Amino acid sequence: MNQAASARSTAHGLYAAIVANLLFPLHERLKGHDTVQALRELEKSQWLSPVELRELQLRRLRGLLEHAARHVPYYRGLFGRLRFSASSVSSLRDLERIPFLTKDIVRTHLDDLKAEDAQDLRLFSTTGSSGDPLRFYIGKRRVSRDVAAKWRATRWLGVELGERELVFWSSPIEVSAQDSVRAWRDRLLRTRLRASANVSPARLDEFIAEILAFRPAMIFGYPSVIDLVCQRAEDRAIDLRVAGTRAIFATAERLYPQQRERMQRVFGCTVANGYGGRDAGFIAHECAAGGMHITSEDLIVEIVDENGRQLGPGEPGQVAVTHLFTAEFPFIRYLNGDVAVLSAATCGCGRGLPLLEDIRGRTNDFIVAADGRLVHDVAFAVLLRDMPGVKMFKIIQHEINRLELLLVTTADFDSRGAPDRIRALFVQRLDPAIELTIRHVDDIPPEPTGKYRYVISKVPRPSGRYT
Repeated sequence: MNQAASARSTAHGLYAAIVANLLFPLHERLKGHDTVQALRELEKSQWLSPVELRELQLRRLRGLLEHAARHVPYYRGLFGRLRFSASSVSSLRDLERIPFLTKDIVRTHLDDLKAEDAQDLRLFSTTGSSGDPLRFYIGKRRVSRDVAAKWRATRWLGVELGERELVFWSSPIEVSAQDSVRAWRDRLLRTRLRASANVSPARLDEFIAEILAFRPAMIFGYPSVIDLVCQRAEDRAIDLRVAGTRAIFATAERLYPQQRERMQRVFGCTVANGYGGRDAGFIAHECAAGGMHITSEDLIVEIVDENGRQLGPGEPGQVAVTHLFTAEFPFIRYLNGDVAVLSAATCGCGRGLPLLEDIRGRTNDFIVAADGRLVHDVAFAVLLRDMPGVKMFKIIQHEINRLELLLVTTADFDSRGAPDRIRALFVQRLDPAIELTIRHVDDIPPEPTGKYRYVISKVPRPSGRYT
């Protein structure tokens, strides 16, 4: 490394230290979040033994259940009917005595799930990746814990807060919320957010040019989009290793082995998988040694069968999450719609956090537009999620310009005006010549994995891409 490059590296490291130790803590304090304290706790607790972590979980679980029994109308009624005493909980297996929290229950009992002593709750929504968006409330403490868990995970990859980060994202909550205040915050933290719902060759070229100019230490986002960037770079014989990216944090979709291999080859860096959701929280993340660690200080992750019985390592089942920092709006045995497998192994990194062996439930797709663009499935979720009366949906692309939209609707659906608005939205996203058939159905069943797919394209991908 020459003297000029060494000086730049030192300056970047100094700025990252200022962000991590001064600017970001100040930012969080002004928001009323205790993120920095949460990070300190997490960085200590990750080295606890499995037995110590389970004891910590049990203490926090008992506190969550006791608070819910006193202050949350839904759980006060449920526990009363079940004659369930939160103070009697002596084992994590006692969770089996509590029925699952489903998305339909959250929709039906949204207000009754709010704690009577809750303060500063914010209404959140999923993008509806199952074709079925969900609204719920989150308190400041839960937000702080999730942010701290992500911060800890990036440190596992050797990246510090304040180092350059490039984010490929399509969620409307982040993408549409880039006001001037957020823009200044992102500049201070050196984070760049790039919308990636519509991916064309020209757009991929823009991403590549920005990577080479911005030189991000970490790239965060959808593995499908990052993989397309890699394919485009290889097609154009562009060496992205010169950007100096040290880690790729793939999240929100299933990370396939061929995607991981291509990212590692093209960027020459660590690729780590992250698993979680806006509803269930920051569930698990991969460390540099390859272990998919559950954030067990904050969450209890059960893998269960349809009867609610907890399954052991190696057995695939539904994911039920109990977030231990959701007293204001409890997520207790929440079924997030995924299928996963626990691991009995220990990680070579030495952390006591339990591991996931496999996550089988997350997979997203693209619709192939007539002009060759690959339109990300989140784009369609964004279009339909807030339309009154749309409960669930699924898009099937039979041919390049022939699509079928399956809809499960309620009485609020505008059968006269809504179909025309939907067709207009599809024309805007895809092509004026599309033929869209809208079919109303009573239900949309999940895939064999237990995960709903709301976009299925039967059209060959351009140039055999995105394998």
